[in-house]
Formats: sequence, C-alpha cells, structure tokens
Amino acid sequence: MSHSVIQRGRASWRFVLVIVALAIIGCAAWFWHDFSRFAITPLRVSAVGESIDIERGTSFKDIVHQLRAQNLTTSSPLYWRLLAEKMHVAGRLHAGEYAVTPGITPQVLLTDMAQGKVMQRDVTIVDGWTFRDVLQALAKADKLKHDTVGMDDAAIMQKIGAPGENPEGRFLPESYAYVKGDSDLDVLRRAHEAMDKTLATLWAQRDPDLPLASPYQALILASIIEKETGRADDRPRVAGVFVRRLQKNMLLQTDPTVIYGMGSNYAGTIHKSDLTTDTPYNTYTRPGLPPTPIAMPGKPAIEAALHPAPGDALYFVARGDGTHVFAATLEEQNRNVACYQLKHCK
Repeated sequence: MSHSVIQRGRASWRFVLVIVALAIIGCAAWFWHDFSRFAITPLRVSAVGESIDIERGTSFKDIVHQLRAQNLTTSSPLYWRLLAEKMHVAGRLHAGEYAVTPGITPQVLLTDMAQGKVMQRDVTIVDGWTFRDVLQALAKADKLKHDTVGMDDAAIMQKIGAPGENPEGRFLPESYAYVKGDSDLDVLRRAHEAMDKTLATLWAQRDPDLPLASPYQALILASIIEKETGRADDRPRVAGVFVRRLQKNMLLQTDPTVIYGMGSNYAGTIHKSDLTTDTPYNTYTRPGLPPTPIAMPGKPAIEAALHPAPGDALYFVARGDGTHVFAATLEEQNRNVACYQLKHCK
C-alpha cells in the first residue's frame, strides 16, 4: 500500500473522530441545556391549592413517580435524579405535604422538600364564637386530625393540660397555622396558651379599683362586652356601664347572657318571659357576673373590660345601625328605648 493511501486513510479516520467528537460535544451541550431548562421550568400546575403528599419512607424514585402520576411533570426521572444529586439533596428529602403553586420549579420544590417546608393551613377562631362554634370549625378543617371526636368538654380540657376548667372563653380568637398530621387538640392547646398569656399580660396592666377579683372575672366581663358590641369605639363605653353597675350592685341586665343560658331553647328571639326565667346566666334575675364567660372575647374586648371609659352612664340601647346610645338615668333610657327600639321618637 502506497504512502499516500495510508495518509488518506489516516485523514479519513481523523475526520470521523472529529465528527464523532463534535457530535458528542453537541449532544452533551444539548443535554446540559435541556437539563438546565428543566431545573428552572415551572411544573405543570393546573390549579391553585395543589399539593403533593409524601408519606414517610417514600423513596426518591417513588416521589418522582408520584409527580408524574399527578401530571405535574413529564420530564425524565433521570433529570430529577441528576438535579437532586447536583443540589446534594437526593437523600435528604422530608416526608410531608408540600404546596405546588403556579410557577414553582423542580429546583424550588426539591429545596422545599430538603428543608421540610411543608404546606401550612390556617384555622381561625372568631371573636364572639362559643366553644361549640370553635369545635365545629376545627371539625371542618382540612387535613387536621380530629381527635376530639367523642370527647366531652372535661376530657378535652384534660387532654390540653387544663383539667377542671370550663372551656368557654378560654381560647384566644385569632388564626392558627397547622400542617397535615396536626391534631385539633394541638390547635386548642396553642389557643388556650395564647389566651392565658394575653389575659395575664393585660390583667397586670388593668385600671385600679375595678370590681373584678380575678383575671377570670375580667374574661367573663370581656365576653359580655364582646357579644354586646363589635364596634371599637363602643367597647370601652359599654364596659364602663357594666363596671359602674357592678360597683353599685345593680343587675347587669344584659340579653346575651340570657340567650347563652337558654341554650338550645333560643330560637332567634328573646321574649319577656325569658328575662324572668331564672338560669345561672340570667343577669336580669341574678346579681353580679355569670359563672363563666359566654363566648371567646378578643383582645380588644379584654382591654375594654380592664380599661372602661369613665362617665355616669348606667344604661345603653342599640340604635339599630351597630352603634349604641347611652343614658345616665332610667327615665332617659326609657326615652331612648322608645325612640330606637319602638320607633316612637319625640
């Protein structure tokens, strides 16, 4: 074989090798580009509120399979594995429920799982709710364990570390975050601790010479104020009326306590006969405060009970627009009732 033929053969092989090398480089470049695009391309989230729930002990392969089964991704499991290895999180993903929000990328989702940033939900205790209302809200809370089912009030209070307490009024109205697997008892325990802390702080700052012997009496009064008005400007004035009546040993005569004492007999209307039917909560027939709160008072109502507005008013009546008109004498109160309740204004 001539030297020139050998040279041409070597040149051909070099050309082939160059082509192969370029092809390999090209494929690698394309693969890296596609992989990089995958890492930052949002998942296929079709609706707000989607999530992925990873059970304890789930393998990385099964996590990717679950993502594909939920149609959140069509990308190769190889890409997911490579991304996890690149991020050094492949063996550090935590079990739990994770939010899959519109715009979330594989990189962000894996970061959330590695950091255990599980999905949080909120349940709200509303100012003025009764304990029955609170339990009903917890029963409807999604992904919350309902451990209180079948428990009576005493058992619930025992479970949250407050044995012997009446639950009414004992839970601070606000929103509480929880994650899947938390129990309604967990939420109640936190709400109870929040009320204890709030009440103790506000009691220490109370006005002097209040006719209240304990923080619990302040809680009872605050619950009445809460049910009488939702207006911030009226709360201290309503509180002032009740405080002065207590100081003068006058009956409180407040309808919300009567309604609470009626229990399931209350059908939306209070009659004159209800005001004369004695119950432990009827402040038309019994002096002083009722034996327990009648609702969950919010912090503003507690503050009003402990810092009542000064004045001489001993009565008030609703105007019908959410506000109240106040009176210092029974004669003035009767005129206000005739005007605002009976519509016989002069």
